[in-house]
Formats: sequence, C-alpha cells, structure tokens
Amino acid sequence: MKVNFFFVVTFFILSLGFSQISHKMDKLIKPKNLKIGDTISIIAPSGVLKDYDEYMYKSISLMESWGLNVVLGSNIYDSYGHFSSSDANRQKDFQNAIDDNKIKAIWCARGGYGAMRIIDKINYDNLLKHPKWVIGYSDITAIHNDIHNLGVESLHGIMSKSLEDISVDDESIKKLKDIIFGKGELHYVIESNKYNITGEASGKLVGGNLTLLQSLLESKSSIDTTNKIIFIEEVGEYLYHIDRMLHSLKRADYFSKCSGLIVGDFTDIRKNETKFGKNLYEIINEIVKEYNFPVIYGFPAGHGQKNLPLIFGRNVEINVSKNKSEIRFSN
Repeated sequence: MKVNFFFVVTFFILSLGFSQISHKMDKLIKPKNLKIGDTISIIAPSGVLKDYDEYMYKSISLMESWGLNVVLGSNIYDSYGHFSSSDANRQKDFQNAIDDNKIKAIWCARGGYGAMRIIDKINYDNLLKHPKWVIGYSDITAIHNDIHNLGVESLHGIMSKSLEDISVDDESIKKLKDIIFGKGELHYVIESNKYNITGEASGKLVGGNLTLLQSLLESKSSIDTTNKIIFIEEVGEYLYHIDRMLHSLKRADYFSKCSGLIVGDFTDIRKNETKFGKNLYEIINEIVKEYNFPVIYGFPAGHGQKNLPLIFGRNVEINVSKNKSEIRFSN
C-alpha cells in the first residue's frame, strides 16, 4: 500500500502542534503576584474563632507589615454553634472576597469544619476572570479541590489561627510571603526517612487533609489524580481510621495512576485500647507498595509545628534518594 509522504509529514507536524497546545493548556492559571498597596481579605469559611484577639491582631499586623491592606469578612467574628457564622453568611463573605476586584488574595482565618457546607453555592466565575491566591489548609481542602478543578492554582499554608503557635519569623511565614509576592523559586530539601520509597517523579501537586479528600470522593469536588503528585496530612485520628480512609481512596483508584506521594504531618494520633499492629508509615506503605512511584515521608506541612506552604496545581518534581528528599516547583 502506498503512503502519501506529504500527508504523513503534515499529520506529524499537526500532531506535534496539538501536543504543544495541549501541554500549554495543561498548565493551571497562576494568580497574579501581590505588590505593596494591594488588599488581602481574611475570612472564616469554616469553624468558629475562639480567643482570637491575639492571633487576629498578629495576622493583621503581619499583613500590614508586608505593605498590604487588610479587609475582614463582615461575619468573621460571629458565632453560630460550631461555625464562625451561618452557612449563608460564610458563603456571602467568601463570595464577596471573590467578586471584589480590589481584593487580590483571600486568607482563611482557620479550618475546623464547615467549608463543605457552602462550596456548592459559591460562584467562581470572577476567580477565573481575576485569579487571586486562596490560602489555607485542613478543612480548606474542600475549597482547594474546587479551585483545582476550575484550573486555578491555590496555596496550602498557614492561617491566621496558626499564629497562636508560631513566631512571625517562622520559615512557614517567610516562604508564604515569597510565594504571594513572586520572589524566587520554591525548592525544598529535607532529610531522608527510612520508610521513603526512592525514585523520581513529576506532576501537578494536589491533595490536602486526608479526611476531606476521602469525604469528597465521588462528588464534583473530587480530583483526578492521574499523573499527579498527591500530598496528604491529618490530625487527631486513630490509626484504624487512617487505614480505613486510605483503603477508601485506594478503592476509588486514587493511587493507581498518580506519579508520587508526599506524606505530611499526621499529628495527635489518638490511641486505641486495641493496638493496630502497624505504625502510620507502615500502614501507608502497605497501601502503595503495589504501585511504582516514589514516596516522601515526614514533609513538614499540616498541623505540625512547621507548616511549609505548598502550591496546589503547580507542576513539581520530586527526587527521593537514600540521603535526602527534594521537591522543586516550576516557576
């Protein structure tokens, strides 16, 4: 059979072009860097703020020391049972922060529980038109997932309440400032862990709090982990509950197509009367041992003493060796 040479060459060139276009489209939208004089909004989309005078004062003072103007959500200091305010008020504060183009970043005051109750009523149209950093962790994972599925990057990092426990000179804060102001590249190197699974991988970084990731399965807020690097962290859970959530994710093919795994802080693990028989890292390794991807254990992010910021949706490269673990974010 004769093959038209011109057709083959043309097809190859077009395929290459479409591949390059697809690769460019695959890159998520990066919010604009902040500059002195910009405005940041602090909102409380989840739990109630208690004994907040000191850490809110420190939070506002910190942002102002960076040259930013601070606007607080109208209902941030309310109290509505477990929540900072009613669902309608929390949704309104978040929506106002998204829709106000003078606001260039949104910083969540705390996690807890409540974000999942309001996310289905949020209109993200203006966030796509005018991308801005949304910053938080823990319960804010529900918001991170939605923003990722929109195609926009977000920032897993400290919240206002974090300033109860850390100094304003902490590395977690310095790195956060560097990211939102667009200073330098983000590159972490940590000591090796004996449970690490060595190797190299690259992909977009996704994830967050394990409980939230598991709770969001089979919803429109769940994320496709294909070719991505997953980050997980947790606080205050029993080992058997962690094992159950990980198996739930595994059964939903969360790990079968991902490129790598970063395990953050799992703090305040609760003790059960009956010992589980494995430690945390042994549980995780049992879950992922059948897959061929690298795993970093002990990355300082989550509810621990240090909470280094991570850019969700950004392409990262991880290199796990016997001596160290590296995470390098693309610019």
